[in-house]
Amino acid sequence: MINLAQAKKNPHLLEFIRQSEKRLQNLKYTDHGLNHVELVSARARTIAIEVGLNKEEQELAAIAAFAHDVGNFLSRGHHNYLGSMIFQQIFWKDFSPEQMGHIMQAIVNHDKDVMDFSDPISAVVVLADKSDVRRSRVTVKDGKFIKEDIHNRVNFAVNYSKIDIVRAKKRINLCLKIDTSFVPVIEYFEIFTDRMMYCRKAAEILGYKFGLVINNFELL
Repeated sequence: MINLAQAKKNPHLLEFIRQSEKRLQNLKYTDHGLNHVELVSARARTIAIEVGLNKEEQELAAIAAFAHDVGNFLSRGHHNYLGSMIFQQIFWKDFSPEQMGHIMQAIVNHDKDVMDFSDPISAVVVLADKSDVRRSRVTVKDGKFIKEDIHNRVNFAVNYSKIDIVRAKKRINLCLKIDTSFVPVIEYFEIFTDRMMYCRKAAEILGYKFGLVINNFELL
């Protein structure tokens, strides 16, 4: 088994992530490139450590998180399935069948339209990915377009985002600070309700409850 540092040196994986980033930027999506996957990978490792996954599971979660959006350079639709197969084709010699299965499941299951997972590595990647809401994810510079598109608008309004794991209370809290002069809090729920339900399921798989704290108010 290779580790995350080794996987990140693979030229095919890096190039496909770069092409995915460029493609989605051209479509005016929020950041799905190297900044996003680096953050999600680091967050996945932190969550995996905090909830008590073993060393191998921690590494697999970090690797899957780094690769989870690689399929976007082919198509936004079904990018999770495409990414899973791309990863297998690149790294089939580098992991045992069991390890590869966990990574492929996690890449497939990160998409919010697939909610039938039960694997803890998948759960960690879901929490790390769906909690990445922040101003710097907005890639467009046109202020008018930012205000017209609700995804860009909500991400732009979030000036603080952190996952807080409270082991004593078995809670995983997503803590946000939103500039309500830019968007009302209700707009967050308009686009992220499904993601929060997904995070709740992921936390339950890990034996935790999921919470949402916005501007110091506990909403979930």
